[in-house]
Amino acid sequence: MKKYILLLCITLLVPNIIFAASVEIHAINQLDEPRGYCLDIKGYKLKAKINQALQAHTCYSYQGDIAVDQGFDPFKLNNNEFFMPAFDVCMEAASLSESSPLLLIACDNSKHQQFKWDRTGRIQITGENTLCLTIAKGEPQKGGGGSPVHLKRNLTLEPCSNALDPYQIWSARKRN
Repeated sequence: MKKYILLLCITLLVPNIIFAASVEIHAINQLDEPRGYCLDIKGYKLKAKINQALQAHTCYSYQGDIAVDQGFDPFKLNNNEFFMPAFDVCMEAASLSESSPLLLIACDNSKHQQFKWDRTGRIQITGENTLCLTIAKGEPQKGGGGSPVHLKRNLTLEPCSNALDPYQIWSARKRN
């Protein structure tokens, strides 16, 4: 099973990082959202609120393109930097502790902004392999748009666990 997940991650991630102008970071497991969940800025596209925590939200790529509030620079991902070029900000852990939210801050290459994919597809802070980027379990909240209505969930750092695979395994893609 681990070999299958590794092969899947390599197959999906590497070509997208090499050839894409912008990629979305999506959960491999769609959970309760057939369009999938992506890392997303709260708010709507260019009106996104970068001063709030990141969330897991219905992926917009089903509309034909990656939205600016879900688009990450694929080349910076190679350097463990989750950079959102439309807003000139990087993903940052509020702290290196359990249940920490993920914020958007001006990029400064600090240790709270350095994230990496492990071989199973989990996203962890570089040098801290016990905490993983995790979608909240439970019922999602309804978003403000879409048909059917988009869904959203909180996003935090939680202990890495095989029991949380559906909420912790990620990949990057050019579009859905």
